[in-house]
Amino acid sequence: MIALDSFLLFLAMLTATYSTRLIGFFALRKRTLSKRATAVMEAAPGCVLIAVIAPYFVSDKPQEVIAILLTALAASRFAMLPTVLVGVVSSGVLGYWLR
Repeated sequence: MIALDSFLLFLAMLTATYSTRLIGFFALRKRTLSKRATAVMEAAPGCVLIAVIAPYFVSDKPQEVIAILLTALAASRFAMLPTVLVGVVSSGVLGYWLR
């Protein structure tokens, strides 16, 4: 069973994430963006992803750093699905082996 405080935290994060998307949609729906603004909007999800995984680059757990490096290498060679699979599998296997 999920604890009530965990569920409420989940709902708060869901609301914050979804509301920022809605605000952006309604604020920009009738505007024509310049090429530069479009490039910034397309790069934003990547920046958020980097902000989420960046702390693991300085982790004291070698399996996390190795898994990130393997995933980055896969991302430079393959499409999204194989890259995600490499990341998940390498993280799980290395986490098991290097415990």
